[in-house]
Amino acid sequence: MGGATMPDAALFRTLLCNRNVSLGTPGGRSSCFELKRQPMIGKRFHEKKRKQLHGNAWFRRTRPVVYLSMNDSSEFQPAFVDEDDNPSDSLEIREDELLTAQIDLSDVRSQRDAIEKERDILLEKLAKSEAKQHEYQTAVMHEKELIISELEAAKELFYKKVQESIQEKFDLESKLILAKQDAIELAVQVEKLAETAFEQTTSHILEDARLRVSTAETSAAEAAYQIEEQIRSATEGAVLSIVDQSKSAIENALAVAESAGDRTKQFVASYVDDLNLVDEIAALKSQNVKLQKTMSDLESQLLVSNNEMNKLKLELEKSRQQATAYELLARDTEKELLEFQKSIRETAIQQEDEVKSLLEKMKKDSADKRKAASKAFKAELETIQAAIEAAKETVRAKDEAYVRRCEALQRSLKASESASKAWRQRAEMAEALLSKKVGIGENGDEETYVVNGGRVDLLMDDDSQKWKLLTNGPRRKIPDWMVKRIGFICPRFPPRKTNMAEAKLSKFKSLELPKPDEVWSIAQEKPKEGDTLVEHVMEKEIIEKKRKALERALQRKTIKWQKTPEEIKLEPGTGTGREIVFQGFNWESWRRQWYLDLAPKAADLSRSGITAVWFPPPTESVAPQGYMPSDLYNLNSAYGSVEELKYCLEEMRNQDLLTLGDVVLNHRCAHKQSPNGVWNIFGGKLAWGPEAIACDDPNFQGRGNPSTGDIFHAAPNIDHSQDFVRKDIKEWLNWLRNDIGFDGWRLDFARGFSGSYVKEYIEASDPAFAIGEYWDSLAYEGGNLCYNQDAHRQRIVNWINATGGTSSAFDVTTKGILHSALHNQYWRLIDPQGKPTGVMGWWPSRAVTFLENHDTGSTQGHWPFPRDKLLQGYAYILSHPGTPVIFYDHFYDFGIRDVITELIEARRRSGIHCRSPIKIFHANNDGYVAKIGETLVVKLGHIDWNPSKEVDLDGSWQKFVDKGSDYQLWLRQ
Repeated sequence: MGGATMPDAALFRTLLCNRNVSLGTPGGRSSCFELKRQPMIGKRFHEKKRKQLHGNAWFRRTRPVVYLSMNDSSEFQPAFVDEDDNPSDSLEIREDELLTAQIDLSDVRSQRDAIEKERDILLEKLAKSEAKQHEYQTAVMHEKELIISELEAAKELFYKKVQESIQEKFDLESKLILAKQDAIELAVQVEKLAETAFEQTTSHILEDARLRVSTAETSAAEAAYQIEEQIRSATEGAVLSIVDQSKSAIENALAVAESAGDRTKQFVASYVDDLNLVDEIAALKSQNVKLQKTMSDLESQLLVSNNEMNKLKLELEKSRQQATAYELLARDTEKELLEFQKSIRETAIQQEDEVKSLLEKMKKDSADKRKAASKAFKAELETIQAAIEAAKETVRAKDEAYVRRCEALQRSLKASESASKAWRQRAEMAEALLSKKVGIGENGDEETYVVNGGRVDLLMDDDSQKWKLLTNGPRRKIPDWMVKRIGFICPRFPPRKTNMAEAKLSKFKSLELPKPDEVWSIAQEKPKEGDTLVEHVMEKEIIEKKRKALERALQRKTIKWQKTPEEIKLEPGTGTGREIVFQGFNWESWRRQWYLDLAPKAADLSRSGITAVWFPPPTESVAPQGYMPSDLYNLNSAYGSVEELKYCLEEMRNQDLLTLGDVVLNHRCAHKQSPNGVWNIFGGKLAWGPEAIACDDPNFQGRGNPSTGDIFHAAPNIDHSQDFVRKDIKEWLNWLRNDIGFDGWRLDFARGFSGSYVKEYIEASDPAFAIGEYWDSLAYEGGNLCYNQDAHRQRIVNWINATGGTSSAFDVTTKGILHSALHNQYWRLIDPQGKPTGVMGWWPSRAVTFLENHDTGSTQGHWPFPRDKLLQGYAYILSHPGTPVIFYDHFYDFGIRDVITELIEARRRSGIHCRSPIKIFHANNDGYVAKIGETLVVKLGHIDWNPSKEVDLDGSWQKFVDKGSDYQLWLRQ
């Protein structure tokens, strides 16, 4: 160091009388400091030196001052001066004193070196202790970080395990729900199988159904038990593993903390020892301020380490508390698991009771059905037996007739043989007579021949009955009337010939009778192809079929008109323009085998003038009416099987009727639930997921785009903006069109999606006719219908515009207005522009008029048409432009079939079509009068009017229908 050095103890012992000591510096400057009279040396040493140096004159002599100056070689050079003010005076020092001082100086130097070495050793120990302290601090911090990281990892692992257990719980719950659903489906399948078995009335199928029921019960019970076991084992294992891991992590943390505490204690002990040494050094070297500062820093660091240890202890306490909380959470989880298992058991018991009750009900129903089926089967057997007996009787009668015929043929053959013998004998006798030869009998008797009117009679003995019979005929006398008829019918015999040569040359030939073998073959052989009789019967049947077909064609088209190209062309929005649609079902039609009931009515509908038939929804559906479809490609519905549907469509096609399928494209019912219990997973060929459902559907958690129309809340709303959805729907429509046989579509709930998608579907499937159901509420004020309904029909027209005119729409506006107009408010039927007030007045070619359907009428009755105004309503829609629809119940159940047929005939005769112009003459409280086209005038109400009273109506008119004050129709002559 370049500054002043600390004086050593040996130096004090040598400087007895000196008060000021100057320590040289490298710059030659000296610094002096005063020493006390009582330095830190022994008393005996003072006295010894005093005697050697001064003897008794210690206090009387001048005291020298010793200067130590450091040269370039860092060695101390002593210099002695007097304390007086005159430094020039030199002191005489004895040699022995100088020598003694040098010896003392060397001793001081050695002691100083030893102290410096001790100081260096202490500093090294201090540095080592600081390094150890730093190392311990680093180790403690590292272990602290490890403990914290392990605790965090344990927390994360615990949370992860809890989440996994909860997820497994949800998964197992969903599996249990699916298992329950499968069990219910199995029960439903068992019920269907049981019904099939009861219909077939076979005992072995019933036994098989019982076995399947028991199998379904056992499988459902096993599935529930396995799911419960999986939930129990998974939850218990997860909780135990989490608790064990948490305990082990906490124990490890505690062990690490204890080891860190031990190390810290050891460090503190070693540090205290070092501190004592430093205190001793400080006692020896009170001026070592820097070392004291260092020690204070070490103390502060020790305090910091103690604080950190306290923090670690607090964190350990917190970790213990968290472990306790985790244990409590695990206990709560176990309690919840036990409660969940208990609820599962209760639910399983409840379901088991429900299944048992259902099975009992099924058994009871099956017994009742079996009894009814056995009764029906017995009745059918009796009917079959009666038919068999009747057939047997018929066969027996035919056999008897054949036997009698054969006997008659045998008798006639024998008679013909005997007659031919007699004629042969007569011919021989006549030949002998003519040649004048006398015949002699076999017995030698003479025979007499008598010529009688060209006949040769053979007279034999009177006892021969045979010849008498041949000669005289039957024993009974033939009546005169029979003789005359026989003489009239039978051919005349030829005149008598004079000789045989002339007879041979005569033009008269003998009768060519069939040979006996041929006669017997005809009698015994059955009719076969090629026989005259069979060919005649077949020809008669063919002629009868042709006649019936011609009769049907004549009945269907009594007047055949020449079709224009406009009438032949089919457009999806209008059809031919002359369509009359028949809704071929109602809300309860699913209760019967509807396709088989509707098919025989095809001929009657065609004869009545119907051109198109609207079919119910053909797909499998959650609701039996068909408007909650699930699997679109499954056409086995409550209305009948797919084979029955194809048969019904074929019957309609044979009668030249268009068939319109009711397709539900807005929504579709799912087959399965998602893991969170929402029904949004579809099955069948079109196995869509939540991405096919509109995202703004509030009930089914769709992941598609927002809906482009109104939401139907009873089922998932399909997102038609998805490319795969539109692709699948177009393929399905083409399948219905080409493979099944539908000609067009009726689009259900068209408000649910944009008309642009309807346009895409129609262009892809190319239907002959398409109708959209855009049902919207009309405007009312104070409970009464408003006169102006332009906003309502504008919404329908906007939807038709969105389809590009490719689809027509039901004219709901006209239906709503007719409800009020026909109650002496006929002024509602004309708008300020003189046109009809419904869609018919703005876009008649796309307006499909109707009075009722399966929703408004039938057993639902949401908006029924007034019963007493049905005739007026049909007179209006069947005489006006647009495409009219006739409801099934009105045509077949309400007793007005003939009236509707008459109105259809008037429409056909006058040539009314969907674009026919209309001119309204009157529309007031009394009635309504309008001319449609150029050949039809209609009057509704009790207004006093006829064509002769109208100035603007020229031509000759004939009344075609007269229903008094209800309606009247005139046709132009």
